[in-house]
Amino acid sequence: MSQAVAELAYPMSRTKPFNPPDGYADLREHQRFARVRLWDGTYPYLLTKFDDIRVVLSNPKFSCEPNREGFPHVFEGRMVADKADRSFLRLDNPEHDRLRRMVTKEFTVRRIEQLTPRIEESVDRLITQYSQLPQGADFVEHFSAPLPTEIITFLLGIPYEDHEFFHEATRIQFGSKSTPAEVRKSLDDLFNYLDALITRKEREPQDDIVSRLVAEQLKPGHVDRLTLINIVRLLLSAGHQTTQNMTALGVLTLLQHPDQLALIKSNPEMIPGAVEELLRFSSVLHVGARRVALEDIDVNGKLVKAGEGVICSIPAANRDPNLFPDPDKFDVERDAARHVAFGFGVHQCLGQVLARAELRIVYGSLFNRLPNLRLAVPFEKLRFRHDMFVYGVHELPLAW
Repeated sequence: MSQAVAELAYPMSRTKPFNPPDGYADLREHQRFARVRLWDGTYPYLLTKFDDIRVVLSNPKFSCEPNREGFPHVFEGRMVADKADRSFLRLDNPEHDRLRRMVTKEFTVRRIEQLTPRIEESVDRLITQYSQLPQGADFVEHFSAPLPTEIITFLLGIPYEDHEFFHEATRIQFGSKSTPAEVRKSLDDLFNYLDALITRKEREPQDDIVSRLVAEQLKPGHVDRLTLINIVRLLLSAGHQTTQNMTALGVLTLLQHPDQLALIKSNPEMIPGAVEELLRFSSVLHVGARRVALEDIDVNGKLVKAGEGVICSIPAANRDPNLFPDPDKFDVERDAARHVAFGFGVHQCLGQVLARAELRIVYGSLFNRLPNLRLAVPFEKLRFRHDMFVYGVHELPLAW
C-alpha cells in the first residue's frame, strides 16, 4: 500500500457535527473507490457515490456475512458482536429471506397503523412528563431514549423496566472503544436474559412478537433457539437505538434551522417530507454498510475482486449532489425520498415503517406542545456520538 493510502484511516472524523467527514466529497469526485486503512491493517474500499453504493447493496454477489474472509470490521469490539450475530441481518440469501419472513408481518404498514394510537399516547405522556422537569433536562434521557424503547419492548413482550440493561448493552456492543472482552461479557449477559425470556414465553405465551415466534417458529423446529435469540436481540437493539438517536438529532437539527422549523409548524402536512429530509441529512448510520465480494464483480466500470471488502458510506451517498442538489443544505421542501438512510436491497431496514411513524408523531406533537423549545446550553457544549456505531448526541439539554 502507498503512503497516501496508509494515511487514509477509517472511520474518519467529522469536523462539522451535522455533516459527514470533509474528505467524502473529494473522494466522491476524484476517488470513487478509495482504499482505507482499518484498525487491523486491512484495506477495504470506501464507496462514497450514490450510484455505486446502490449497485453494491443490491448485488447478492456482495456478502454481508462477517465471518467471511475479507469482510471489513471497523472496530475490534464490534467484530466480536458481528461474528456472534446469527440473525438475518448478517446472513445472505436464501437464509436471510427465510428468517426475515418470520417477522416481516409484524412490521407491515397495516400493523404500524394499528399501533399509532399507542405511539401517540406514549409521545403525549412523555412530553407532559418532560415539561414538568427542571429547565435544562436531558431530552435524550427523558424522551428520545424512552419512546422507542417503550414501543419495541411492548411489541416484543419484554419488560420495559429492564431498559437500563438494554441501553448499557447497546452502548458496549456498538461503542468504538469497547474491548473484545467487554463486548463478549455484554453479549453473554444479553443472550442469557433473552434465553430466560423465551423460556417464560414457552410457559406463558402472550400477545407479543416473541410469543408468536416461539409458537410458530421455535416449537415446530423452523428455527433453533440460538438463532431466535439473535433475531430478538436484533429487533430489540435496532428498534430503539437508531430511532433514539434520530429523534434527538432531528430535534436539534430543526432547532438549529428555525426557518425550516417554522415551515413545518405552520404546514403540518409537510412533516412526512421533513422526516425524509431529516433522515437524509442526518444519516445516523455513519459507519458504512459493509460487504465482501464473493467473486470478481464490475461496479459501474470498477472491478472489485473476490475477497475484497467494501464499505458503503450511507452519509456520503445521501450527500451526493448528483441526486440531491446543494446536498449540505437542510431543506424540508426537498424531495428526499430516494435517500438510503435505511439501507438498500434485501437488507433494507425491516423497521423503517415503525421508525417513520414514531418520527412523524414526535415532530408533529413536540413543537406544538412546547412552542418555545430551545437549547439550554451553548451548541458548542454538546457531545456528539463520534465514538458510536450510530451517530447522534449523548445528551440534549433543552429549555421550553
